[in-house]
Amino acid sequence: LSGKRQKKNFGVSTLDMAKRLLDFGYHAPTVYFPLIVDEAMMIEPTETESIETLDEFSEAMIRIAEEAEANPENLYAAPTTTPVGRLDEVGAARNPVLKW
Repeated sequence: LSGKRQKKNFGVSTLDMAKRLLDFGYHAPTVYFPLIVDEAMMIEPTETESIETLDEFSEAMIRIAEEAEANPENLYAAPTTTPVGRLDEVGAARNPVLKW
């Protein structure tokens, strides 16, 4: 999938959408790969997933796309229902706190 339209029209990145999936109970997918697809989101369901589960995932993606247009702030703040909210990944990479 590509989040190019959401990024261009609403400023919502693929990472924002992937983090929002966590609020729906889905594991965040691989993002920005493959590199030849702008705002790529690689969705790889296993062969054992039921059609009902795939339909529920599709509904979650549709809802996220609608939120990107109507209320993008929800996606910028995601995840909001997990025990730990969005981490500052850039800050962690630039200022690592390592203990061993």
